[in-house]
Amino acid sequence: MKKIVLIVLFGLGVSCLQAQEADTAWKVSSDISLLMSQSSFTNWSAGGENTLTLNGYFNFYAGYIKKRVKWETLLGLAYGQTKTGDFEFRKSEDKIDLSSTYGIRTSETSKWYYEALFNFKSQFAPGYDYPDKVDSSKVKISNFLAPAYTSIGLGMEYRPFEYLSLYLSPITARWIIVNDQDLADAGAFGVEPAYINEMGDLVHGEKVKSEFGAYFRFIFVKDLTKGIKFSTKLELYSDYIKNPQNIDVNWDSMFDFTINNWLTANFGWQVVYDDDTPIILSDGGTGPRTQFRQVLGIGVTYKVKNR
Repeated sequence: MKKIVLIVLFGLGVSCLQAQEADTAWKVSSDISLLMSQSSFTNWSAGGENTLTLNGYFNFYAGYIKKRVKWETLLGLAYGQTKTGDFEFRKSEDKIDLSSTYGIRTSETSKWYYEALFNFKSQFAPGYDYPDKVDSSKVKISNFLAPAYTSIGLGMEYRPFEYLSLYLSPITARWIIVNDQDLADAGAFGVEPAYINEMGDLVHGEKVKSEFGAYFRFIFVKDLTKGIKFSTKLELYSDYIKNPQNIDVNWDSMFDFTINNWLTANFGWQVVYDDDTPIILSDGGTGPRTQFRQVLGIGVTYKVKNR
């Protein structure tokens, strides 16, 4: 399954690049970054643990804008590992985020589009919790396509500037996929858990949960000054069928600092709230909580722009 997904993503990039060569209405750009942070201590009286973190990022954009038609595709991939002290490498970054929108401008001069959206989110590798902070105590809490979120919606986008987009879809179907039977049996990410039926047989948990609701997305990507780029994406989703007042939140932001043609640094954060994802607390309690992730690194970047 992983190979199929990677082949599809690669094919998407190749087809967009070929189309761009044949039609100047296409704009295609991409960048690859490898960031590293490291600390080492030897006979250090104040104490400390050796750490090594490696994070890789790939961002791809393909946009076709001609007359009243607009088709844009965004792909963000990330993966990273961290090693602290004598512990094994642990995952520090993991993301697959593919979004594609097709829109028709409401009029020749309008900044509004009738738009259809497709979105897919998942991760590459298993994720673990370490209750006792040691490698032997790790408990699997996620996996490839567990979860995966697939959404299809119809709505309208307001694009007053090239760097600013507001999209609202009151008609959005979303599927939560948990393609790991152990996690599905546990009812992870809101799917129906396993149970024992009246015959005493085990009925495995469902791997897919369907939702229908409203989706809102805000995107801002702009060079603030020469060498400093800021990008942020806020996504909100409300399920009409179950607890519509509990809104899922995904807010991802990043500052990119260009030092020279190859050397870059970035600082970013992500805030997530999902009512269907219980978090295990230090006191043993569980429940939905606001999740926060922050990243700071320096490394090399290779950028490609075709216009």
